[in-house]
Amino acid sequence: MAWIFLLLAGLFEIVWAFLMKASEGFTKPWPTIGTIGFMIVSFGLLSISMKTLPLGTAYAVWTGVGAVGTALVGIVLFKEPATAAR
Repeated sequence: MAWIFLLLAGLFEIVWAFLMKASEGFTKPWPTIGTIGFMIVSFGLLSISMKTLPLGTAYAVWTGVGAVGTALVGIVLFKEPATAAR
């Protein structure tokens, strides 16, 4: 069950990163509120997964899912470059 919570935490991290971009520097209220809400859920799920999983493993997977997912969102939705240097 911890792995499911961890995967969900990573997915919520992708959503809050997207909403942070959409908030335009926290100047738009609804994306800002969404960012904070999804951050809380993401950190909460990460915390629950860490009851069972080792710290290093949980954090590495969480950041990995978030980093890869957020990069893909940037490429697909924001037309950011998909280069090797990225």
